Amino acid sequence: MDYATWAGSTVGFPAALTLFEMMDPINGRTYIKPSNSALRVCGLLGFVSGFILVYNRSSKRFWGHAENAREVKMDRFQVKKNLSEGKPPFGSKPSMPENLQDVAMRNSKNSQHALFFFPWFSFFTHEYHGIDLKKYYETRAGEEQWGFKLPPYESLEKTTV
Repeated sequence: MDYATWAGSTVGFPAALTLFEMMDPINGRTYIKPSNSALRVCGLLGFVSGFILVYNRSSKRFWGHAENAREVKMDRFQVKKNLSEGKPPFGSKPSMPENLQDVAMRNSKNSQHALFFFPWFSFFTHEYHGIDLKKYYETRAGEEQWGFKLPPYESLEKTTV
């Protein structure tokens, strides 16, 4: 759905310009196709605005402000899989020093709230999620078929990540 929204925005901007030109021509009399450069600029604006719209929607789902059952299920599957394989819960171990992980977390923690003003994206892995791993040891309906054998909670190196 997100990719369709993004594609629709990318195609929609040039299409809207063309439609508006048909409805009310700029020269006042007859329709003239918008220039290719104007259509390219509209396509770029549609691409960028579609990305920001989709990124914002995705952030709302991750925070729980919108329906997020699919993301919760995917997150629980991935974390349980990683724990059962003895890997870090949220993917690869960060290669940055501890203090830089803290800086990366603070810079990007609530950056999506100001996405309209100053887009700031985080591409770094850090261990400051503030999540107690005990919640992943509860088995919800349908999860028993995954068949993961989790290590004992007490044996985890860090119980909060």
